[in-house]
Amino acid sequence: MAVLILVIALFVILLGAELFTNGIEWLGRKLDLAEGAVGSVLAAVGTALPETMIPIIAILFAGGEASHEVGIGAILGAPFMLSTLAMFVTGMGVLAFRARRATGEQMRIDAPTLSHDIRYFAIAYAIAIGAAFLPLEPVWLKWIVAVGLVLIYGWYVRGHFVADPELELEDLAPLRFHRFDRPGHRRDPATPRLRVVNLQVAAALALIVLGAVFFVDGVEQVAGAIGVDELLLALVIAPIATELPEKFNSIIWVRQNKDTLAMGNITGAMVFQSTIPTFVALVFASSAWHITEGSYTAFASAAIAFLSTAAIFIPLARRGSLRGRNLLVGGAFYLIYLGLIVVVVVGV
Repeated sequence: MAVLILVIALFVILLGAELFTNGIEWLGRKLDLAEGAVGSVLAAVGTALPETMIPIIAILFAGGEASHEVGIGAILGAPFMLSTLAMFVTGMGVLAFRARRATGEQMRIDAPTLSHDIRYFAIAYAIAIGAAFLPLEPVWLKWIVAVGLVLIYGWYVRGHFVADPELELEDLAPLRFHRFDRPGHRRDPATPRLRVVNLQVAAALALIVLGAVFFVDGVEQVAGAIGVDELLLALVIAPIATELPEKFNSIIWVRQNKDTLAMGNITGAMVFQSTIPTFVALVFASSAWHITEGSYTAFASAAIAFLSTAAIFIPLARRGSLRGRNLLVGGAFYLIYLGLIVVVVVGV
């Protein structure tokens, strides 16, 4: 039964991802946004919201030191998963679809857009991790850092939204929901109305969230049935399940040769996850955002995230180009993390 739940949930997530990528492109077109704004802001925030709610709920509503620690671990884990496993899966997608892609393994990206994302991620995440070294008192020192992170994200979003729009109408597949809007379809068979675009994006996000909830539940049932260690479930299996939306969206976009959208969906989520959820942690769980013996593993994932990001994007900054195989290095850093988890689980 649990396996059946996993299969159905996976199908629902895939359906939601397909509708979301199609709808978010049309939303960007209707709002005259640049490709970077669509991928790095709209798509990134939309698909990051499901897993972002987990630590926020744990911190704001669950209460207690244990819940705060769970929330902190999830906040630190999101950028790590994006900078390692999500990059690896996207690279594998490029290699898998290279025969049908116009550019093959070479990724057609807007290097300045991705560099813009990575610069902001590096600055924001370094500031966020640096706050863990601040003394517990006075607490307002961390509040100042929290406000600074929100301002950084606001400036980052502004940079994308003032860019010139690049999405052309002929580059877009027909909106899936447009055919159900009979009055609008009769009036203009090619261009959907904004309300229908919004409806499709909302429906897609609902499917992604619903699928993710059932997928995580199915993973927990299967893990319990085969006796997987609870710590292993919390640190490895559950994060993979909650990060599925970004991975599927990016795979769909690399299949369509829309590589800036695919990569921006990941790098934009990295910026978002390093600022907005961290703001909540610094304000409402400031005592837990501190490096102690119990948080070594969580903060070690942050160091690995920096190393993986540097290994992928420093060569991009130098060459101005990116190939699918360059993203596979994220998998190597994820294996390093798995090795660390094994050491923790066996109690070394």
